[in-house]
Amino acid sequence: QVQLVESGGGSVQAGGSLRLSCKASGLSFNWQTLAWFHQAPRQDREFVGAAPWSGDEPVYTDSVKGRFVIARDNTKSTVYLQMNNVTSDDTGFYYCAATGNIVEIRTASAYDYWGQGTQVTVAS
Repeated sequence: QVQLVESGGGSVQAGGSLRLSCKASGLSFNWQTLAWFHQAPRQDREFVGAAPWSGDEPVYTDSVKGRFVIARDNTKSTVYLQMNNVTSDDTGFYYCAATGNIVEIRTASAYDYWGQGTQVTVAS
């Protein structure tokens, strides 16, 4: 069965850094586009960034460009979200998602598989 497991969440001071990981199993990782989504308290789930299966450079939403970096290690079936210079707006759950058939890379409904999420709390 397909499984995506996020880890690395926790508490961090504003301006600090945190690295999230998503380990995948049960799918052909190399052929999957891997994305990160953020859900702030009482907010909708929103796109953070994605690493295309093609090997193209990751794409990011404007609010994290220059702060967050997505990397994938196909040998470990793992995608990472390096979060730098975090702010209180970054607080919330972070989910990884995968799809082999991208239609709209920034749209949650385009993804077939989801992890359970990991909590990030940014202390002001």
